[in-house]
Amino acid sequence: MQKTIWAPWRIEYILSDKEEGCFLCKMFADAADRDNLILKRGKTCAVVMNRYPYTGGHLMVTPYRHLENLKDMTPEERLEMTDLTIEAVEILKAELKTDGLNLGYNLGAAAGAGLKDHIHQHIVPRWIGDTNFMPVLSDTRVMPQALMEQYDALFPLFNPPD
Repeated sequence: MQKTIWAPWRIEYILSDKEEGCFLCKMFADAADRDNLILKRGKTCAVVMNRYPYTGGHLMVTPYRHLENLKDMTPEERLEMTDLTIEAVEILKAELKTDGLNLGYNLGAAAGAGLKDHIHQHIVPRWIGDTNFMPVLSDTRVMPQALMEQYDALFPLFNPPD
């Protein structure tokens, strides 16, 4: 028996006009971190919120450099990506009380990469019972917190005062 995972809210992204160039590179060149949902800027990588999340708290960790392959990352980029991922996981577990998290890369268009040539790691919070009938029956997803409200709650956790 074939199983299907439904995510109909993603159609907004799929059907939207796509910008020319890389949206991550454009975000990193812009100083408006809140508008761009950039939670933390490291030396070589950043933590950003997914504008079209699969679930509340869906984050991405990505290098600033426009790279398609993991093998092209420097040791410093790989280390910082890992360190930022660990930090994000711990913050999401504490703040959102997650029961688990999915971590992963979509490498190439066939793997589901909406942005196939700027590598990024997804961090997707999960809760026991978080799958329900709402998306399937009514094209509705249940997001417990508005995107910008969630940004405002997470930002100080990634950037504590000195």
